[in-house]
Amino acid sequence: MHVWLGEGKKIVNHDSNGDSFAETKKEIIHGVVIVTSTQLFCRKPHQNLTSMEKMTCLKVNCWLRWLTVTLALLSGVPAMPVDVDRVCMATSAAKYRLTFTSQWTQTAFPKHYPLYRPPAQWSPIIGVTHSSDYHIWQRNEYASNGVREFSERGEAWTLIKEVEAAGERIQSVYGLFSAPAVVGGTGQATTEFEVYARHSLLSFIVRIVPSPDWFVGIDSLNLCEGDNWIENISLDLYPYDAGTDSGFTFSSPNFETIPQDKITQITASFPSHPANSFYYPRLKHLPPIAKVSLTKIKNNQIFSLPIQPTQSNQIPSGNEIDGSLINTPLDCEVSVWSPWGLCKGQCGEKGVKHRTRYIHMHPANNGAACPPLEEKKLCIPDNCV
Repeated sequence: MHVWLGEGKKIVNHDSNGDSFAETKKEIIHGVVIVTSTQLFCRKPHQNLTSMEKMTCLKVNCWLRWLTVTLALLSGVPAMPVDVDRVCMATSAAKYRLTFTSQWTQTAFPKHYPLYRPPAQWSPIIGVTHSSDYHIWQRNEYASNGVREFSERGEAWTLIKEVEAAGERIQSVYGLFSAPAVVGGTGQATTEFEVYARHSLLSFIVRIVPSPDWFVGIDSLNLCEGDNWIENISLDLYPYDAGTDSGFTFSSPNFETIPQDKITQITASFPSHPANSFYYPRLKHLPPIAKVSLTKIKNNQIFSLPIQPTQSNQIPSGNEIDGSLINTPLDCEVSVWSPWGLCKGQCGEKGVKHRTRYIHMHPANNGAACPPLEEKKLCIPDNCV
């Protein structure tokens, strides 16, 4: 019997007289041998086999099943089919240009829109190209200390150290890149990066400034389809809560979440608290607060360093942002009524008492108008002469 383990090959097994053979397909994923299928063949039709030949086929089939289980156990990977579509088979590297476009406008997000100390803006982009066994952040999972510090304060040192450690420990990270900050609620930032078949996934994170611990980003976007690299892709981005600070508004003071929550997406109705800066109960979905465009760079194009922030790339020209503006209606928000005041009036006559409330949030973009701010009703005077 001959067994040959070669990357991308098959394990071929022959019996002694050549009447039967079997093929065991295997893949080497991240340096681990995984048997994906085993098939037994007999050169003669089954009905023409002798009892001894049938027994031989059965023995070979059992041996192959044992081999499948043994390889899986030795590699620490369950003996189960592999999602071949997720395995990148591209033979060369690819270079991409990433363009981050902010759509955080006062018309799209009128509630608590930060105009000063500090005004609406974005942190630098921190991105990685990596394999499937790494996540810089992940929805419904706990944020790392690096993600906590970055999403709360914009400090990237710990996050970069975590990325570097993952690359050294399990070689799951190929590249770490950044793009300049966007210095307003709208604008663009551009950078370039490189991917390989072994590291075909893209992840990045951008902090919303100001905010308690909110950010936008992408987790594990696969830029490879089979043996081809995706040419172009654009994605809308929505806010996430890192689960480390319990503030409700953009300018909330530090209010540590104890115990820490998992990373969750912020929606128009979640968190379901009227004080939340993204709470718009009339909307089914929030408009995208930003978008990212990825374009594969042709081989003859120059692979340049990240573009530094300038007037030209911070403020898009033409209809790049104007065409996607959304006027989100913001209803008036008022306080609860004050207690009723004293009943004032002449003795023997009906008196009048008042109560008031004040405006929390003025309406915008054709939102519901404010209700009356004062009420009065008849009463019997409390004290009269």
